[in-house]
Amino acid sequence: MVTLQGSAGGRPVAVAAGLRPTVGLDIGGTKTLAALLGPDGEVLAQARLRTEPGPDGVLASAVRAVHGVVRQVGLEVASLDGAGVGVPGLVGHADGTVRHAVNLGIDGAPMPLAGLLSRELGIGVVVDNDLNVAALGAAHLAPDAAVRPLDLAFLALGTGLAAGLVLDGVIRRGTGAAGEIGHVPIDPAGPLCPCGQRGCLELYASGSAVDRLWPSTTGRPAPVELFEAAAAGDTRAIEARSTYADAVAAAVRMLVLSVDVRRVVLGGGVAQLGEPLLVAVRAALERQVSGSAFLASLGLPDRVLLAPGEVPVAAVGAAVLARTADPGDD
Repeated sequence: MVTLQGSAGGRPVAVAAGLRPTVGLDIGGTKTLAALLGPDGEVLAQARLRTEPGPDGVLASAVRAVHGVVRQVGLEVASLDGAGVGVPGLVGHADGTVRHAVNLGIDGAPMPLAGLLSRELGIGVVVDNDLNVAALGAAHLAPDAAVRPLDLAFLALGTGLAAGLVLDGVIRRGTGAAGEIGHVPIDPAGPLCPCGQRGCLELYASGSAVDRLWPSTTGRPAPVELFEAAAAGDTRAIEARSTYADAVAAAVRMLVLSVDVRRVVLGGGVAQLGEPLLVAVRAALERQVSGSAFLASLGLPDRVLLAPGEVPVAAVGAAVLARTADPGDD
């Protein structure tokens, strides 16, 4: 072992000979999260700062985040083995470009984010979709992460609904639509979805679905109000919670029955509810499998986990990607 200068939590940052840390970034419309990952897979430091809008702002925010997270442990950017970045929008993983990331103020011409950030930092940079790196981070942090290769889906319960997929230990990118289960219609007579179809799963299992199901009356997030009211015994809230949990459970079933992932990790804004959400979704799965010996044999409730709240999962995944990425993987 060789020891780099610096410390993490008062401990020396020990790095095996030939191996160096990597940094991962999760760049969102309002915040940029950073994680420094040691060669042994341990999260050595993490940081959070505001994302500046527009291509120049995004680049500046990313540079500050990398410098800030390595500074916490007394390292220099030059000591890194590379950086990974997760961003929303249309991402060209092979060439490191980002398009149509409207929440970041990136529209029109593709932004060569990997190349620009690499030039600023002096290290290699790889860029991928935020859901892809979230799935990779969830697989890295999963309790059975030692099982290799690991199949896992990261189900993002946010404004929309989509999943990042890690299959046989590799991110499944496809041609760009992998994991877009939110736009699988489950009710042809249902309401019109922005995608042009009717009754899409996203209309029932996303965070936006909770807003429609149980509108906030206090300005707090609708999922919080709904689950608090249900816990207090409000019968309408209990029914609404059950309706929502059933829809999320349907998404879990869809992922398991289509690609047989070992784990489905609940993430996104609604997952910040924590244990109450997990309990509700597992209970919904128990109800749904009760009449089917086939479904019961799959152990669906035990496959569902919550994304850990103490670390930025997508940033961790981006740091993993920085040390394992092969642009040819799809």
